Amino acid sequence: MRKDRLYLSTFLAITFIFLVISSVAVRYFVNFSVDRILETHLEFSKREAQEVASLLSTQLRNGIAKDTVIVTFQESIENTNQTTGFVSMFDWSGRFICHPDVKVVGQNISTEKSFVSSVSDDLTSKKFYDLLKNKQEEVSIEDFEDGLQESEVISIYPVKNSDWIIAAHTNTQIVMGQIEDLRNKFYTILVIMGLVMVVASVVTVRLIGSTYEKRLEANNQKLSDEVINLVKLNSAVDAYQKKVSVQSNQQDGNRDDENTSKKRILTYRRNELKPVPTEEIAYIYMENTITYVVCIDGNRSTSNSSLDELFSNLDRTSFFRANRQFIVAITAIEKIVKYGNNQLKILVNPNSEVDIIISKNKAAEFKQWLNL
Repeated sequence: MRKDRLYLSTFLAITFIFLVISSVAVRYFVNFSVDRILETHLEFSKREAQEVASLLSTQLRNGIAKDTVIVTFQESIENTNQTTGFVSMFDWSGRFICHPDVKVVGQNISTEKSFVSSVSDDLTSKKFYDLLKNKQEEVSIEDFEDGLQESEVISIYPVKNSDWIIAAHTNTQIVMGQIEDLRNKFYTILVIMGLVMVVASVVTVRLIGSTYEKRLEANNQKLSDEVINLVKLNSAVDAYQKKVSVQSNQQDGNRDDENTSKKRILTYRRNELKPVPTEEIAYIYMENTITYVVCIDGNRSTSNSSLDELFSNLDRTSFFRANRQFIVAITAIEKIVKYGNNQLKILVNPNSEVDIIISKNKAAEFKQWLNL
């Protein structure tokens, strides 16, 4: 149940993060693409109006009659495709002189929809997009009689040596359709990418989680085995302590005559020479070349002998050489814990300021000493 909740939370979190990031990214890319589309329309319309006006101006300058220029231009644009955009020509009075739709020629532009004064030279893609969205009156909208199309004059250019003006039209329905189509494609890609990414992320998290769980189970099993071993080891310490206690209460006559272990060692406390019975010793350690003998009651004294010399004269059943620095009495061992990598740490009473560590190689000998 917890795993299912974790995977569900992961799925929801990834989905939420993806929606937040993708919504910002898609908005940016859509705006960027729309800006490019509208800039293309504007640039093309301006260039088209300028080139047509320049051509007509050249014809007039070459002495071609105005009527001939009008007839020729009307024939060239008549019945052309008005789907995306087209050019027309009108005079300063607002009367169409040339138009792809012959029925519009000769008509006057309504003063309510006059676009001559509303088209500015600094028309930008942003203003154009705002106009398309909000139908603002920055440029006028010309409604054709068939009612099937509506276009906007987005660029005008005067014909020199005449009162004519060339107008470049763009079909607003087509432009808005392109923008909507672009937006729909972006959102479609977003949904597909989102589904793929979220599903892939959840599957990846699940695979990683499964791998981690297997490792965790292996580590738990290893830890469990170590705990069991430590429990056995501490139980062996308790059993051995009882065994040594029973042996220490036996009469001296029952001991093996060949046992050469000493019953006491000679130590110094300040300037006083003090013999210490071995059964009262908790542990012996060396620090800064000085050998210290710590008793069960916590009193500490020093010895002139080295650890090797002292250990050779101690009862091996009661004392263990933990490392080069420590000799520990079985009666002082309070607990065995795991330390580092396959090492053991002996906790003693009274407490030692220096950790008593049994190395990995020494651990087997320690267990054998406890009769394990």
